[in-house]
Amino acid sequence: MKRYVIFAALVPLMGGFLLLLTTTVMSGYWSHPPSLSEAGKLLTVFARTLQYAYLFGLLPALMLGAVDDIVFHVKRIGPLVRLVIVGVIAFVAAELLYGSRGPDSGTLQFVLYGLVGFVPGSVSSAVVHFAERQVPV
Repeated sequence: MKRYVIFAALVPLMGGFLLLLTTTVMSGYWSHPPSLSEAGKLLTVFARTLQYAYLFGLLPALMLGAVDDIVFHVKRIGPLVRLVIVGVIAFVAAELLYGSRGPDSGTLQFVLYGLVGFVPGSVSSAVVHFAERQVPV
């Protein structure tokens, strides 16, 4: 149960921020070095849209948690391989969901939108691994 709570808490938070950042970069808004006020605007927009990140990101986060749980029960797969498997599945899912956004296409768009899924999925899997480790007495 702890696994699903961690995934539900972290994936929409990180994924929403990375999606906002990726959309900002792909739109060309930061074609120059960003100023402090532009970064402040980005954080303001993130704070205002965080509720929607959780609304639309909760179900995919729980699905990634289920994938992590399934892979966890395969005894031959270690934590690092599990982290990579969950990250790759999240990369593919995010790329399929968000990759066709906007007029641009290419390697940069493919990688940035894929990282929107890869980073939160792999970080959450790592946090779950460290949260479930048994401390020897």
